[in-house]
Amino acid sequence: MKPSTLLTPQNNPILTQKLTLNCPILDCFLAGGIPTNSITEIVAESGSGKTQLCLQLLLSAQLPPSRGGLSASSLYLYTEFPFPDRRLRQLASSFTQSSNTHFVNLSYDPLSNVLVQGVHDADQLFDVLLKLDSFLVRRNVGRWPVRLIVIDSIAALFRSEFENTPKDLKRRSSFFFKIAGRLRELADKFGLAVVVTNQVVDYVGNDAISGLRIGNLGCLYTSGRRVCAALGLAWANCVNTRLFISRSDEVLGERSGLVEEDGSYSVCVRSRRHIHVVFAPHLPSSSCEFSILREGVFGIESGNHSITS
Repeated sequence: MKPSTLLTPQNNPILTQKLTLNCPILDCFLAGGIPTNSITEIVAESGSGKTQLCLQLLLSAQLPPSRGGLSASSLYLYTEFPFPDRRLRQLASSFTQSSNTHFVNLSYDPLSNVLVQGVHDADQLFDVLLKLDSFLVRRNVGRWPVRLIVIDSIAALFRSEFENTPKDLKRRSSFFFKIAGRLRELADKFGLAVVVTNQVVDYVGNDAISGLRIGNLGCLYTSGRRVCAALGLAWANCVNTRLFISRSDEVLGERSGLVEEDGSYSVCVRSRRHIHVVFAPHLPSSSCEFSILREGVFGIESGNHSITS
């Protein structure tokens, strides 16, 4: 590699085009958004908001570059059924009504630029990825080329299909590298932003014995449990950026006048969500709180974003 090539977008994430999350606070936190020519992973337990972020990105990709978008359509490969059609339509309605979209054509339908494909197993996913070249070339001739691919979620394909034996673990790791290699090839060739979601598992181990630490965060906690990303170290080596969403419940106080059957007062509980940078070539280790509203996912301003040691 020549020294001059180190300054190309593919090798310098700071210069790489970013995809907005359509929220100034989250965009600032992520130094502009989700980078193209790269694989970004969102790790979280069920119900934390990872799919919500993905659906918002499917719409944000259609914004013009002046608004942080890619002027492009997107491909959503989902592995957990059913497809969240109702929520996507709800977000699309808010998207078209937002003053941030600036679409002149009143008949514009953002859902027409979201391509959806269900995937049932790892072999089907790899087969779809192998066939994408010709499809992307045809789409790129039109006004709305595909510039975003979302896989939601990668863990669902592997956690049930492979057994916990040395032979199957080796075969699974090999499959990881084949899929990640194909995604990187497509990302570089077509300037794609690739986003994959992953699940968490309860952490079982001894830090003093294993000495294993992935990323800048010493450990991950959500819902009061210590967790780690599913699929292990082999998959961690396949992604460029790992983001982790944590969730915690905060008791706001008793609701006066509301009594449960056992005579106790019901309490008001609020879920708080934070997105953390576990590792990334272009971001410091930090976190940002966000909320999920009917209109979408929005960061919560808290002065300076906290830096995680």
